[in-house]
Amino acid sequence: MHESSLLLDTHAWIWLAEGIPDKLSRSCLDRIRVAGREQRLLVSAISVWELGMLEAKGRVLLPMNIRDWVEEALSKPGLALAPLSPEIAIESSHLPGNLHGDPADRIIVATARVLGGTLLTRDRQLIAYSRQRHVRVLAA
Repeated sequence: MHESSLLLDTHAWIWLAEGIPDKLSRSCLDRIRVAGREQRLLVSAISVWELGMLEAKGRVLLPMNIRDWVEEALSKPGLALAPLSPEIAIESSHLPGNLHGDPADRIIVATARVLGGTLLTRDRQLIAYSRQRHVRVLAA
């Protein structure tokens, strides 16, 4: 049986790209390695927007120009960009259960749901939402 995609939440993508793996558990790193090797590792297009917002507000400091950072971070072998499709956009506005209104989180959750993947996150609200069984989460 082929395993589904592994979608990195924005913070997990930043940690991985910045080489700060100690923020992630050994089992998460193992799952990331396997998913990357099998071409199943994804980052949502909305994560690029979210990172841009964080960087513009000074909440994230990058070692280089953000455009160069994103280009480099997305060029990692085995990592693919999950586009924001109309289906994902609509899904994000019709999520079941009780999830807060943050647009980036809603689109990331919708991406995982539409693609049938697992979301790797440390976000407590997304982990709590997964307990409603509306999205699969691997807690970082």
